[in-house]
Amino acid sequence: MNTKIEALTIDQLKNELKRLKENLSDIEEMHTFTFGKTTAHIGAEQAQNMQLEFEEECRVYGEQIAAVERLLKEKGA
Repeated sequence: MNTKIEALTIDQLKNELKRLKENLSDIEEMHTFTFGKTTAHIGAEQAQNMQLEFEEECRVYGEQIAAVERLLKEKGA
């Protein structure tokens, strides 16, 4: 686990958790807008690449959120 995150205080961890969740929400909203609310036409290959990038970003944020939540739990918050 990242020693930088492990060194954070409970308040700092809570702020980091909030930031990560907001960032995840932002990319989810952007993805929904891009694929659901625009009339832009993109090629299938580009759309597939964008989907893969989106899934990877969501996975990374999910792992980071889980790590922070685990640390908060360990610290009794």
